[in-house]
Amino acid sequence: MASHDGADATQQRQGIQSIEVGTRLLRALAASPRSMMLRDVARNAGMPAAKARRYLVSFMRMGLVEQDANTGRYDLGEFSLELGLASLARLDPVRLAGPVLDDLCEQIGATVALAMWGNHGATCVRWVEAGGAVTVTLRTGVVLPLTTSATGLAFSAFYRSPYLKKMLDAEVQATAEAAGKTPTEVMAALALQLEDIRRNGISRAAGSMTPGINGVSAPVFGHTGRMVAAVTALGLVGSFGVEPDSSIA
Repeated sequence: MASHDGADATQQRQGIQSIEVGTRLLRALAASPRSMMLRDVARNAGMPAAKARRYLVSFMRMGLVEQDANTGRYDLGEFSLELGLASLARLDPVRLAGPVLDDLCEQIGATVALAMWGNHGATCVRWVEAGGAVTVTLRTGVVLPLTTSATGLAFSAFYRSPYLKKMLDAEVQATAEAAGKTPTEVMAALALQLEDIRRNGISRAAGSMTPGINGVSAPVFGHTGRMVAAVTALGLVGSFGVEPDSSIA
């Protein structure tokens, strides 16, 4: 009985060779910036043209491949697009960021965090503490201000949302009242700061949110070019530089 189970497991691992061979054609089409002639698809997939055509016919029936009736060129089909979009929709930034945060924390020796836009604003969803004599922590679930934290400034500069604008206006109003300035004055200064952030690709906060703590933050963009998260590093003033050309940045 054990040997029979072992044989079944071996067969499962072997899979279906013809599918694996045919996938080489799909990879060849995916790697090309434009549609391809049969000979080119076959050559890039490493198989004879006659064999490649049989696979392509089956793929066309499935919607994975389409052929232009006028030019005879092959390209990825509608079902390939559906598969790609479904795969992208399943990407989990928090899960994907895990090993990146661990590596970054080890490389720079500083506490690092991942923030995403939530119902209440820029929200810390994961952090990795560097440790050491003095620790800098960032609690998961905390919502960060948009104008006085490195993370919030990264979202203010790169994230696009009507809710962000509403929250930003409210923060500017509160800052203006506390400083005895007009909202227009505060917004003008903030606009210059955001322009600098976009130019350098990184935001900075030198002890403005938490006394004695510096922070730098960089935006993370999705496949559509839209900001989906921010990666932030935190450290003690004096040992943690926030200049755009610093090693931390």
